[in-house]
Amino acid sequence: MDEMGALRSLARALGVHTCYTDGLGRRVTVAPETLLRICAALGAHVERPSDAAQALKAHRASRKTGLAPPVLVAWDGTLPPVAITEAGPVHAEMRLEDGDVADGDVAPLEVSSTELRATRSLPLGYHRLVVDHSGHVETCTVIAAPMQTWRRPGSHRSWGLATHLAALRSARSRTVGDLRDLESLCRWVGERGGDLVTVLPLNPTFNSEPPEPSPYSPVSRLFWSELILDLRDAHRPSAVPNTVDVTRAHAEVRSALATRPAPNPSLLDEELVRYARFRGAQARLGRNWLAWPTQARAGTLEPDHIDPEEERFHLVAQTLVREQLHHLRQRLDRGGFRLGLDLAVGVHPDGYDPWSRQTLFGKGMSVGAPPDLGFPSGQDWGFPPVIPEESRRDGHRYLAASIAHLAELAGVLRVDHIMAWTRLYWIPHGFGLHEGTYVSYPAEELFAILVLESHRNRCEVVGENLGTVPREIDEALPRHRIWGMYLAEFQASKDPQVAAPTAADVALVGTHDTPTFAGWLTGTDIAERIQYSLLVKEAEPSVRKERLRAVRRLARRLGRGVKEPRALLAELLEWLGGSDSPLVVAWLEDLWLEGRGVNLPGTRSSERENWQRPMRKLLDEIFTDPEIDQLVRRLHRARNPE
Repeated sequence: MDEMGALRSLARALGVHTCYTDGLGRRVTVAPETLLRICAALGAHVERPSDAAQALKAHRASRKTGLAPPVLVAWDGTLPPVAITEAGPVHAEMRLEDGDVADGDVAPLEVSSTELRATRSLPLGYHRLVVDHSGHVETCTVIAAPMQTWRRPGSHRSWGLATHLAALRSARSRTVGDLRDLESLCRWVGERGGDLVTVLPLNPTFNSEPPEPSPYSPVSRLFWSELILDLRDAHRPSAVPNTVDVTRAHAEVRSALATRPAPNPSLLDEELVRYARFRGAQARLGRNWLAWPTQARAGTLEPDHIDPEEERFHLVAQTLVREQLHHLRQRLDRGGFRLGLDLAVGVHPDGYDPWSRQTLFGKGMSVGAPPDLGFPSGQDWGFPPVIPEESRRDGHRYLAASIAHLAELAGVLRVDHIMAWTRLYWIPHGFGLHEGTYVSYPAEELFAILVLESHRNRCEVVGENLGTVPREIDEALPRHRIWGMYLAEFQASKDPQVAAPTAADVALVGTHDTPTFAGWLTGTDIAERIQYSLLVKEAEPSVRKERLRAVRRLARRLGRGVKEPRALLAELLEWLGGSDSPLVVAWLEDLWLEGRGVNLPGTRSSERENWQRPMRKLLDEIFTDPEIDQLVRRLHRARNPE
């Protein structure tokens, strides 16, 4: 085998795609430089193609010595047989999640010379299979999960609204929307027959200069944003601010919590204590932890590394926000109302998660997407990827914790970019957006965690399956009873007949990443894409022509003229409401035909005011607007015909 053949074989063995089809339908053969960088990030000892053969040999040898795989999935509690490749006596035991060793009637193990099998079903949960061969001991995480996610009993035709909480305002609000504003919106929707308000991620963000207001670039996926705290009118501005200023909002929270003593660390979980210490270290050593002194960078923080006031603040803020969220969930439960929460696909490279789990994240890599029709240059989302095999060796505990953190409070959990369960597009730092490639992920294991947490927390699941969707995702979502997403704007762009949503999908007009409905009708986003070099000027006539064609298709399907946007929206909501979709979700700003989106994918918050534009209407105005009231009541009637 020549050098390039060995490199491609090594890449495939590590799950790195050596060729793929991009979003423009082009077949791409991945360059050797890309394969080298990604294989090295995955742990292979390669600097040049001539190293690949030895690295491949080492990888194959490591695969042969394992007694058991790092992770096994026991669907509905049934453990698959585990092949035994080592000669000699093997002892195995199953240690259940509750600490007991499985015996008696609970999944006793039977070991032969060729395989290990459980003779009874396992209880649902995360268990450990311990295999001992002549003193060599290995532990395998066993995920015992139902095949399908939890669903509310009975048949439901629900509807709700989606919003960006930080942009939500009322006359009593601070600089950003908080949990009291959220509860007010939930109550208003519930009074009109809806049962869901879903929000963009509520994880913490970097709020000091330079701020990073994107909810999809969090400091951690394991904690909550302190900005959402209900401060009971403390430090309310004299006038409603005209920007979502997270730096100012952070100062408001800090001032309100200034005199609160820190909770006793011995009463807190270790992860929270470590998180607060990390934020305290950033206040003293700088945001970029890669530039910290060696000891702190490696994960060991001494007292002189940490700003004690910053540490106290985060201990207090996280304790309070957890308490407020749990009380909110209890109040909503009493009314049969649900929160929709969003699992972000990644985390900021300067964040707590990459620092606290350094072997888990790929160094020198960013996640993004290859070129497609919307983004001909490709996309870089700016966060580091999780290394699949490192995640497996740890039993996927980080992903499980990230999901459980949200599912505990969510009635509906939306998984951002669920294609990541099968593959992610990695881009080496310094390379062009088109010079990355896909890396495969252990989809069965990740879906098992998602399904298990859905049952444990009685939470329904939606997967964002928009864009280039692999066949494996199309097959997995119905198999595991996970709803996909139907976007009317997308459907009109690709389907001349504009087929209605089915019972397999949550139905929406658009999302935070698409143009608003009014913007889609007029092509406001097209002009913005040209302005920010996401689309070349020469392509504008053809793109506008295609948009007009899509708009006319939708208008024809609804029997309305394109010059009546409010009437067209009303017909669209009624049409979606009358469909077989189990859940219809309208973007709140569409109800008053907002023209400009809260985000323009492909641009940064420093270029465009992504995530920083407050809603034009206050909640006080929304709640008293007869046209908005009429729209949501029309949607409710369509969902619940006489």
